[in-house]
Amino acid sequence: MTAAPTSFASHNPADPSDVVCDVPASGASGAAEAVEQARAAQPGWLRAGAAARSSALSAVAAAIDAAAGELAALAVREVGKPLAEARAEVARTAAIWRYYAQAPYEPTGAVHETAGGPGLLLTRRRPHGVAGLITPWNFPFAIPSWKAAPALAAGNAVVLKPAPEATACALRLAELVQQAVPAAVFTVVPGGATEGNAVLATADAVSFTGSTAVGGVVTRDTTARGIPVQAETGGLNAAIVLPDADIGRAAAHIAAAVAGYAGQKCTATSRVIAVGAALNPLREALADALRALPVGDPADPDTVCGPLISARARGRFDQALSGASVLAAGAAPEGPGWYAAPTVAEKVPAGHRLLTEEVFAPVAALLPADDLAHAVRISNSVPYGLVTSVHTGGLEAALHGLDGLDTGMIRVNAPSTGVDFHLPFGGTKASGHGPREQGRAALEFYTSSRTYTLAP
Repeated sequence: MTAAPTSFASHNPADPSDVVCDVPASGASGAAEAVEQARAAQPGWLRAGAAARSSALSAVAAAIDAAAGELAALAVREVGKPLAEARAEVARTAAIWRYYAQAPYEPTGAVHETAGGPGLLLTRRRPHGVAGLITPWNFPFAIPSWKAAPALAAGNAVVLKPAPEATACALRLAELVQQAVPAAVFTVVPGGATEGNAVLATADAVSFTGSTAVGGVVTRDTTARGIPVQAETGGLNAAIVLPDADIGRAAAHIAAAVAGYAGQKCTATSRVIAVGAALNPLREALADALRALPVGDPADPDTVCGPLISARARGRFDQALSGASVLAAGAAPEGPGWYAAPTVAEKVPAGHRLLTEEVFAPVAALLPADDLAHAVRISNSVPYGLVTSVHTGGLEAALHGLDGLDTGMIRVNAPSTGVDFHLPFGGTKASGHGPREQGRAALEFYTSSRTYTLAP
């Protein structure tokens, strides 16, 4: 049996010799202890009341705003996020905390009439206790925040186990949150599988974002314990382009959704489905748009596609192109970073990994469809169902032709990437398990409903 690592280091994907962070592993006992300390602190956090929780979350938002430049630079350095995207993520992170700062004042239940006779029936939502959060590296501030903020707003304590590649970002976020909340109400446990398993075994509710394989373990183990769980586990998202679409605009949106942040988003476009006469003009426009995207140093404000997160990720990208015909590829810069050229493949054979697996890299397959119904069947033919983008010149297809899409989100005349944090987020099939994240759906996940019968 392989021994668990004693420390975790994160490296700059644009310059792997740059060690951003090297911290001791928490270990299983350290993670379990963090959960127990959080459990002891949680009742006081709940009893502090709505005003205290609202004020604390507002203070976190203000602290993130004040540190925005520093946080964006850290995301660029630790996870290779292009600077423009890093700035946008930090701004969205502050907005998430500010949005949920109002949640403690929202109603937590309702009063009902009895079926007959005097008395009252009440429903009330109460926090679970300790929310265990297991988060990925690709949105190192936003994803922990859109899980932690509603959990805290509802009166839970939080233990966060971030991906090792984003340890420095998680620890810096924790510093800002911990300035606003009581001790042990928000804790980060650096580590890997050992620490994650300890959180799964001890927390009162679990929210996970990551790979499908690990998500399956998370849902199995938490379900066996009988605790609430939500797991967002990726996608193999399609962009459907109809003949009446603005082809140039659609190509620009799709190219950005394929190659933005080197395709390292669960909402990235992996398959492009051209319907009927759209194929040839889209083929040319998409090739041109992809080649025009700036690829390079993520610290450059103009960069759209930076490096992949690791050498292993670069290897998966290379393997994914085996057996496929490349339609167009951008230019990957020379240098020490883990860069990959944004690529669109065509004439991809059935069963190819580009059509069955989430590569998590800047690559997509171009596929023809006879009509909209055929395009919907192609879109639905994979195990995932997170998001589909549809590009059309009219609303008829969007309103009447897309009900058959088996995805949690549909974006019309917009890239598949992009999240509205005040609305439910999540997918179907292998893309997700359990209740949706974000918006009011998150507040419902982090609480359980109680029914009270009050007899006179």
